[in-house]
Amino acid sequence: MAETGLRVAVASRNQIGESPVWSGAEPALYWVDVEGKFIQRWRVHDHSVQSWDVGEAIGCIGLRAKGGLVGARLTGFFLLDVPSGKITPIADPEAHVPDNRFNDGKVDRRGRFWAGTRNFRNTEIASGALYRLDTDLSVHRMDEGLSCPNGIAWSPDDRLLYLCDTWTRRIFIYDFDADDGALSNRRVFAELPEVEGFPDGLTVDADGYVWNAHYNGWRITRYSPDGKVDRIIQMPVQHVTSLTFGGRDFRTLYITSACLRLTDEQRKLQSAAGHVFAIDVQTQGLPEPTFTG
Repeated sequence: MAETGLRVAVASRNQIGESPVWSGAEPALYWVDVEGKFIQRWRVHDHSVQSWDVGEAIGCIGLRAKGGLVGARLTGFFLLDVPSGKITPIADPEAHVPDNRFNDGKVDRRGRFWAGTRNFRNTEIASGALYRLDTDLSVHRMDEGLSCPNGIAWSPDDRLLYLCDTWTRRIFIYDFDADDGALSNRRVFAELPEVEGFPDGLTVDADGYVWNAHYNGWRITRYSPDGKVDRIIQMPVQHVTSLTFGGRDFRTLYITSACLRLTDEQRKLQSAAGHVFAIDVQTQGLPEPTFTG
């Protein structure tokens, strides 16, 4: 099952590109620059790029059924009206934890938005937690004691939830109750050796295989449902941050990257660091659900 045509899709030069989401209706790719503090949209038909400044570090976004986006940033959950750029805050469940901010997140197939928090001052402090934003805009704390939640995704049958805890180099798997949105039985799905970097964003394809971006690892790994390495895609940049399926038939993998903390010499050798890449794959992805709140 070969991948072909790795290319730069958007020369974005983001500090930390993250949270790519494919909108098939437009069609367009949305993603964020965490430290740049803005959301971006790349439209396929004319290759135009538009951005929205959110005023603070932003972790993640998801599509909203009523139009626009849902997201999570330094000060909590919010909604974005795309035409006007208006931001409507929803809730900040960790206003009392000044060293934490929201990181990665995603919408589940019941229309709820999930996002995790991390300590952005000290990677050795596991003060992060995982939250669920329901369609009535209530917020629920679902897990805690995490170093850096990343890469939330679900198995095609909705029975499993995957979550990276980046600084521990582990990908966790939970039993998932889709009706109640409940988690149980957390265990390790995969653990990365130091030479492979850190597990960052991930997605799951239609066959239930897990695709993970390696921060500081120069690669993407596809894992079989039992946690074994199925294949590796080598990347031309060191910090591969996240990925999502898109395109007409969801057989194009869009990949974000970062250039933050690279030395001047590393930047010269990685001229595409911070860009969005695309690669054609033979396996098929799944469309991203929309937040129904």
